[in-house]
Amino acid sequence: MATETESVAARELPLVAICGRPNVGKSTLFNRLTGSRRSIVGDEPGITRDRIYGEIEWMDRAARIVDTGGVVPDDEALIPAEIFRQARVGLDEADAIVMVVDGRTELASPDMELARLLLRGGKPVFLAVNKMDTEAMQSQAENFRRLGFRNVLPISAEHGNGIGDLLDAVFEVLPEPIAIEEPVVMLTENDEAEEDANGPDYGIAAGASIARGASAEPAKRVRRLRSHGEYESRETKIAIIGRPNAGKSTLLNALTGTERAIVSPIAGTTRDAVDEVVERDGHAFRFVDTAGIRRKGKTKLMAEKLSVIMARKHLEAADVSLLLIDATEGVTALDANIGGYAHESGRSVIIVINKWDLMTKTGKDGMRLFDGKPPADQKAYEQQVRDHLKYLDYAPLLFISAADGKNIESVFKKVELVARERRKRVTTGQMNRFLEKVDFQKASVPMNRRVRIYYMTQAAVAPPTFVLFTDKDVKLHFSFERFLGNQIRESFGFIGSPIWFKVKARNKKKE
Repeated sequence: MATETESVAARELPLVAICGRPNVGKSTLFNRLTGSRRSIVGDEPGITRDRIYGEIEWMDRAARIVDTGGVVPDDEALIPAEIFRQARVGLDEADAIVMVVDGRTELASPDMELARLLLRGGKPVFLAVNKMDTEAMQSQAENFRRLGFRNVLPISAEHGNGIGDLLDAVFEVLPEPIAIEEPVVMLTENDEAEEDANGPDYGIAAGASIARGASAEPAKRVRRLRSHGEYESRETKIAIIGRPNAGKSTLLNALTGTERAIVSPIAGTTRDAVDEVVERDGHAFRFVDTAGIRRKGKTKLMAEKLSVIMARKHLEAADVSLLLIDATEGVTALDANIGGYAHESGRSVIIVINKWDLMTKTGKDGMRLFDGKPPADQKAYEQQVRDHLKYLDYAPLLFISAADGKNIESVFKKVELVARERRKRVTTGQMNRFLEKVDFQKASVPMNRRVRIYYMTQAAVAPPTFVLFTDKDVKLHFSFERFLGNQIRESFGFIGSPIWFKVKARNKKKE
């Protein structure tokens, strides 16, 4: 059993790093060990670039694992050098290292150079000779002992051969994790009923059972969170989405205060989704830097196609999306499409205008430095964005410069606000009082599409979903949905979150 991404508590677990030159099967091994498809796999060399973390369990023990990009130590080109730098971070923090080689090819100079680096590091290193798909081939693994490793294991990451032996050997040298005991409190049915009536209680309820040996400190209570997200979660997932080269990786690095993601002027540098957790005031924010989303016709390489699919997958798993727009290029049709993905999937949205510093920096002549035009007016620019993204009129808008770190703090504040708003619940009594005040005659809806609402109730949160009990079984007209949504926002907020409606007709015949 494994999880796709590294949890906050998992940071106390020992770390295993997977490394090797490009296209030897590191990501296939990572996916095999984590039981996931977290890392993009393909025949093209150099697909993985950033560090990808996961968790593994073996024989009742757990560890973290990191997949690094293909290492070519002597390559001075920008992206290979950055991949090597990222890989070195993973290797430096690892407790054990698995170097992967392709058992069906001859040893290359990058293999030998990397082996020398690892042997000098003094950490436990295991050589996994990959692509040994049959028993007859496994004897060939002995040829790789000339690299100087004592632990040489033939494996097939694709078929799972030899994986158990590799894990046995690796876990034997890993340090025991530091046990951190947290009290575990399970809510009884009485507690659940009380919460339904009065809201969540973070103290110790009279009927709650406490795990043996756990402290009874109320501040330490661990709550069971319901699947529909009614109550506040300990972790908020934020997906950074946008076109290639809008500055998503730079923003991730600015938000986390690290150099977690590779940044380069080359569009499409990020392929795998890169995530990092930031803890603030007892709450965890998991920022996920996704690959730049292109139009289907513009994606040529298989890795690019897969990275776009994975970007949308990570967006759908998030709570909040940061739609990053390059201020120097303005809102494009592709930006509108990407924002539409977030809107339709029910993610909360914050529109982030990046590179705003370039729009206001002027030279001695008073003109912008990067294109020689007059400096931009923030209010006029915001209006242009709103005109192009009318369906996101509920989304807050921020102007930042990720490269300079300007206005980054406002991103955290808006994320906290929007995450809280998407989990807001309105009682049925409040909703019925709201309905009495709404003048539905102002809604511009064709007569044959008008409905009479008897009453409304909020059925779910994240996103807020309302059920309308009406006199007709018809789909709500889009203009009526927009009108009702705006009226709800004026009364209750729901800043940054789309509002969904479902219709139930009172006189609908039972089939």
